[in-house]
Amino acid sequence: MANTIEYKGYIGSIEYSSEDKCFYGKLEMIDDLVTFEATSANELEDNFQNSVNTYLETCKELNREPQKTYKGIFNVRIDPDLHKRIYQEALKAGISLNAFVQKALNNEVKHQAI
Repeated sequence: MANTIEYKGYIGSIEYSSEDKCFYGKLEMIDDLVTFEATSANELEDNFQNSVNTYLETCKELNREPQKTYKGIFNVRIDPDLHKRIYQEALKAGISLNAFVQKALNNEVKHQAI
């Protein structure tokens, strides 16, 4: 289970500090740094939601897009043998390696949504 929380389509990461006896986190997948913290689960959820709402209000006031933009390019490091096998399967399917990987990732994301 991932240590995340969701609200209005935004995801926050959650960590725990035993030294400070508190939960803390940040909004993920945005260009800005927005953090939140709390000492209880209820307070954490409230503070996270307040952080999202404040972030959205600030973006609106600044006339900025709130989400991070994605270019569709990322590097993935995998085992060389797996790389070879994926390329072989892409060749057999008559598609590029990129198209094969995109199709596989698409299938995985669809499967996770069930």
